[in-house]
Amino acid sequence: PFFLEPHYDENKPYIETNRQRLIKKWGGEQGWKRQKQRHDLKGRGQEAGIPHFNLDRLTSNTMASHRLIQFVGKKYGLRVSEMLYDRLNVYYFVEGYALNDKPRLAKVAHDEIRKALGEEQSSVMSEEEILKFLNSNEGRKEIENALEALDQIGVHGIPKFIIEGRRVVDGAARSDVFVDIFREIESKGEVHGGPIFGDILGVNDDTVQRGSHSREHICEVH
Repeated sequence: PFFLEPHYDENKPYIETNRQRLIKKWGGEQGWKRQKQRHDLKGRGQEAGIPHFNLDRLTSNTMASHRLIQFVGKKYGLRVSEMLYDRLNVYYFVEGYALNDKPRLAKVAHDEIRKALGEEQSSVMSEEEILKFLNSNEGRKEIENALEALDQIGVHGIPKFIIEGRRVVDGAARSDVFVDIFREIESKGEVHGGPIFGDILGVNDDTVQRGSHSREHICEVH
């Protein structure tokens, strides 16, 4: 979890558009345009199969959505929480909806969990149950502890990958950077260190070991 704007009011569905946020952040239209050219987020998104980023997406406090992802991971496993995370990326970055619009978030989460569980749909939480969770404080302490841990290891921006529990790699790094790292780990014959957030977020070892992608799931995707 990471908060781009931790001061945003949790009681409001959204605060402003992302365009407005970035223009303020970079000191005006010209500063924002220079930053866009430097990062080339649009080009990198297209390379990853994202047709466009909605510049006027609605920005909001994200505590509720972070709590939801962690809760789903603990209840249904990381495969389901990763599917929900992917869906929320489209929901926010492409469709432009606010991550603190709790009724809408509850509906999207319910639909995605139902899709992920397939034949096991009897255990799917209803929209009302998800909304009740979102309006509670369950899971807040775990998210706050995770944010503190990120600060301690020097993560002050996103996206980031933490490999072997200690190596921080910028999420915008090119694929060859990750290939080199994984080849280095492969040459050692073992992974030193492991996930650092399982205990902090209350995710048990079994869930972590099962991971988010089984061999069968990877074969289905490809």
